[in-house]
Amino acid sequence: MGRSAPVLPAWLTDPLWGQFAALLPERPAVDPAHPLGCHRPRIGDRIVFDKLLQLLRLGCSCQAIADTTCSATTIRNRRDEWISLGVFMRLKQIALESYDRIVGLELDRIVVDGSIAKAPGGGEVAGRSPVDRGKQGLNRSGMTDGYGIPLGRVLAGANRHDSPLLAATVDLLEDLEPMPDDITVHLDAGYDSDKTPTELTACNLHGRIAHKGERAPIQAGERWYVERTHAWQNAFHRIARCYERRATVANAFFDLADTIITVRRLIRRAWTTHRRDERPKRCP
Repeated sequence: MGRSAPVLPAWLTDPLWGQFAALLPERPAVDPAHPLGCHRPRIGDRIVFDKLLQLLRLGCSCQAIADTTCSATTIRNRRDEWISLGVFMRLKQIALESYDRIVGLELDRIVVDGSIAKAPGGGEVAGRSPVDRGKQGLNRSGMTDGYGIPLGRVLAGANRHDSPLLAATVDLLEDLEPMPDDITVHLDAGYDSDKTPTELTACNLHGRIAHKGERAPIQAGERWYVERTHAWQNAFHRIARCYERRATVANAFFDLADTIITVRRLIRRAWTTHRRDERPKRCP
């Protein structure tokens, strides 16, 4: 069977697929339980993986990219199978561990901020958007390291304010232990309240919070890193306009997007520090 045209360059998709395939259990090409022993061969995992990358990058429906190599039903079923196995979550963790080992996560500086996206289909984590005439929207409270590498997110309806989601967001740091002793969390003026310092202190974190009513240039503080990461994520149209009704599926696509972002930054930042003689001088 042929493969669909890639929506991401091979230097990025090939290492992603190599690690993704290592996380998948072995499955026979033909179902041995079929009573006649003549069931159609199982669609290759690489074909479905490429289809998921197309869904993530283009934001189209499963029917739009289904063809003779793979049906829309197969895409959805295989996606759900991989979600139940925790493959997307594990892939993101491996990417973060690799980045930390080779380049180093800047975990002494953490940046948290929310971003609202459209959610036309509604769903478990959608709500009335205050910036889109009450239409259904999705608010993601995203957290990055000091360089902008995505560490995790909490999904909620667009009607949820960023500040109440802060505690659940910083709790995701438990998955990254060991952490530095002194961690500063950079926040914008939306978190400027008496409750925020209390929540950060309870988590042994320091806060650098912009104050309401005070003007500051865009370079002030470290908050722009998470804004850049939101822009990187919004380049994946499945995230910028979320049609997923189930929170598990939405988080799976976010994990896949975060993995791509992390691996891409890893390759580019390590290009000059981990060189081989035969490596080209220019980074893709």
